[in-house]
Amino acid sequence: MRVFKFGGASLKDAEGIRTVGSIIGLHTDTELVVVVSATGKSTNLLEKVVYDYYHQTGNPQQYVDEFELTHLSIIKDLFDPEHNIFHQLNKVSSDLKSILSTKPNASYDQIYDSIVSAGELLSSYIVHAWLNHSGIKTAWLDARSVIKTDENFREGRILWNNTLAASKSIIPPLFEESKVVVTQGFLGGTLRGQTTTLGREGSDYSAAIISFCLDAENQTIWKDVPGVLNADPRKFENAILIDKLSYREAIEMTYYGASVIHPKTIQPLQRKNIPLLVKSFINPEGEGTLISADGNSIYPPVVVLEMNQILLQISTRDFSFVAEHHLSDIFKKFADVRVKVNMMQNSAISFSACITNQADKVDRLLASLRDQFKVEADDDLELLTIRHYNDSILHELKRNRIIILEEKLSDTVQMITKRVPQLKMKD
Repeated sequence: MRVFKFGGASLKDAEGIRTVGSIIGLHTDTELVVVVSATGKSTNLLEKVVYDYYHQTGNPQQYVDEFELTHLSIIKDLFDPEHNIFHQLNKVSSDLKSILSTKPNASYDQIYDSIVSAGELLSSYIVHAWLNHSGIKTAWLDARSVIKTDENFREGRILWNNTLAASKSIIPPLFEESKVVVTQGFLGGTLRGQTTTLGREGSDYSAAIISFCLDAENQTIWKDVPGVLNADPRKFENAILIDKLSYREAIEMTYYGASVIHPKTIQPLQRKNIPLLVKSFINPEGEGTLISADGNSIYPPVVVLEMNQILLQISTRDFSFVAEHHLSDIFKKFADVRVKVNMMQNSAISFSACITNQADKVDRLLASLRDQFKVEADDDLELLTIRHYNDSILHELKRNRIIILEEKLSDTVQMITKRVPQLKMKD
């Protein structure tokens, strides 16, 4: 049994879904679980719905309409008008409109999960329908019935014993009728039947959970890049493919923000020594990257650039030392809002933390911190991380940047930077 995961880039339009179907059609010689993300930018649209609905501002219905029209365009290109998938689309849209018809009566995060989950559900309906339409007999699985989490909405923590039992009970019988099972990434369910999500971009993690529970032969993540590169090709020229990575190196890369794999993905696979392949759906014949217990012994410099960063300077109001009990209070506030610290430093009278600018979370965090501390926030920054660095690449990457904060380890450098506009002489 194998597990495939397809992200939103591969499902953004009808042609992409046809390509996904073609790839799956080449791998029906064994039992296959297909985990899908929401199509294209659906999650971004639904996040706007959540924000406007919760705050009762703007017009959230316009984003629901856009979400519906985007998917309508896809399914019209794939199916005859009589196909049942149109009913599925109407049901998902009606469910969203039903939520909007009432006043918010739950936390932001719980509402987020109930609304944003529509993207993955609809995407899985479409892929499931297309595979069956193409002659690939496929079963549909509600991921919420097998991936069990606590009630930590928006970042559900896996209840492993419950998830293992549910996976082994529910999924194998589906293979008795179909070689292929389609399910959603990103989604989980509480023991009380509430919808949760696993953190932004969590579909990779979903696939790893299923791989672990069913002892998969391997897992493949299909991307719009040739595999794991040493830098984001959209930001850097001459990025090169890394053909083999160890689990350890992959974990380090994802920890520092490499976006090709979700940070939580590796650990379940490593526990059972399940190989992870990262391949291109644009060029499925390419070798891609193999992540396993055995990786390369030498790696090229690996560069991760995270945009939209905020640097928080946190200090006591009376300029007393930032002591252990202060740090404990600070970290608890970060944990309560579930904000990840990307880089940190502390001095005698201040603590500095670099975080990603997620508006709804940052606002709550700042309000909480300012109850007890003096806080200065500097935004519109970049966090640059270089693993396996050398002097040449450090010199190159520091050009036209102001270094606000820097931390250097034996094999990793992190820098919080601000771009310097380049001045050019007039002719």
